[in-house]
Amino acid sequence: MSSFLSRLFNKLKPKEKKQKSGYFYSQLTPEKLIQLEKVIGCSIKNKSYFKQALIHRSFLEQSTEHDSSNERLEFLGDSVLNMVVAEFLFNKFPDEDEGFLTKIRARLVNRSVLADSAERINLSNLLLVSKNFSNYYTNGSRTVLSDAFEAIIGAIYLDSGLHTAKNFILKNLIEPTTFHGEYLVDENYKSQLLEYAQANKLDIPSYVVVSEEGPQHDRTFTIKVLIGSKEYGRGKGRNKKSAEQHSAKAAMRRINRNEKF
Repeated sequence: MSSFLSRLFNKLKPKEKKQKSGYFYSQLTPEKLIQLEKVIGCSIKNKSYFKQALIHRSFLEQSTEHDSSNERLEFLGDSVLNMVVAEFLFNKFPDEDEGFLTKIRARLVNRSVLADSAERINLSNLLLVSKNFSNYYTNGSRTVLSDAFEAIIGAIYLDSGLHTAKNFILKNLIEPTTFHGEYLVDENYKSQLLEYAQANKLDIPSYVVVSEEGPQHDRTFTIKVLIGSKEYGRGKGRNKKSAEQHSAKAAMRRINRNEKF
């Protein structure tokens, strides 16, 4: 066959689909499955649940065989997590009312606590994200990790039942988080500052962006909090919500020190 015909044949020949999902299976090695089983505390019966739990939606960009991420399992795991934590608190604080229990549960299941729990079990070593997303994965990893932790809970629930899921949550989230009792400390500084302002008949605190720095995917916000026309504190964060909390924290620190404004 002439070189011209050969090139023409190659152009017309149907292209084989790239098995991009092979990247997925190569990541979840037998060794890592064993590692995951040790964390879970029992053998895995249906590996597909856990493979699904480790797929971030960005990975679908490079997968030809998978059309869903871990978001459905995250939804299920979130419900299981809330029930287990609610039962724990219901038994631990028999004399507290619903408002107290709701507030403490929110502290135990917030994104930061879930991400810490995911880091303790090295979940980041198993997660599957797209190559494009991995370029800035470090900065978005806290949310990705917390979502994946809930998805793993959902997978455990489907694979081994509520008892195993409960043990996993107790061992990897509740016990480490409640050991020193810090979860009982109110870290919602915006709420504390609002209560202070209302109790002292002051204006409602307002939050003003002072500056935004860094590229779009890695922004740092500086925000100041005002009560009336007086500045009470400043704070920085990766997003506005975080920066507002830090500014309110700075304000409460000054208030507790009886500093003048």
